Amino acid sequence: MADEHSPQAPGPRHISRKSLIQAALVAAPASLLLGGGAALARDHAPTADRPLTPTPYCTDGHETPEQIEGPYFKPNSPLRSSLVEPGTAGTRLTVTGFVFGLTCRPVAGALLDFWQADNAGVYDNTGFRFRGHQFTGADGAFRLETIVPGLYPGRTRHIHVKVQAPGEPVLTTQLYFPGEPGNSSDSLFDPRLLMTVSGDGSGRQGAFDFVLDVAGDPTDPPGGSWQPGTAYRVGDQVTYGGAAYVCLQAHTAVVGWEPPSTPALWRRAG
Repeated sequence: MADEHSPQAPGPRHISRKSLIQAALVAAPASLLLGGGAALARDHAPTADRPLTPTPYCTDGHETPEQIEGPYFKPNSPLRSSLVEPGTAGTRLTVTGFVFGLTCRPVAGALLDFWQADNAGVYDNTGFRFRGHQFTGADGAFRLETIVPGLYPGRTRHIHVKVQAPGEPVLTTQLYFPGEPGNSSDSLFDPRLLMTVSGDGSGRQGAFDFVLDVAGDPTDPPGGSWQPGTAYRVGDQVTYGGAAYVCLQAHTAVVGWEPPSTPALWRRAG
């Protein structure tokens, strides 16, 4: 089993977040960033072994980087979006975001399986405390209610996650917190996996968007976004069977006149 403490350089995969780190530093007040803007800037300061690399936009076509699973993953976690139970100790944390494909279209029905340490830095290896999975909605959005995980020797603060588009390979990675002193000494830390975090000790809000290595929209039903009874205008775009089409002539869609069978009305895009 992979050792979570073993050094591992970031793989060939690249980023997922939609906003540039530099833009966040300029636009976000320091009081809204966990640890303040100076701490976030320090985490991203170039060093001899880690030059400053801007976080690309989703439209750059690069997916979220992988990280090792570590020794604490357990399958068959419960279906739930909140890992907070009665009497849970720790600072409340809500993490929201989206799952996208390489074309930056949202992935509906994507599986996200989260696990993390508790407030004392301990993993529950007998039960399922601070473990749970959920699925994105039609808009590709997810919401996780949990706590800020505690620290344990050798690691900075982090949350583990597996993300999978329907029928596609699983991405295993970790999310990190800006402004953490342990970021600079954790051999697994990757600044491309930093969440944007705001709030204070009474409650914090994190944000992160995942980009999966899937082409187009892998979640389209057979008809995609094309719907019978819809009035389309010239230039409107739809998906059908995983392919994109452009409307050539204004019309109302009817069954039997789907885009692939009506070249007079629809032209395949690309």
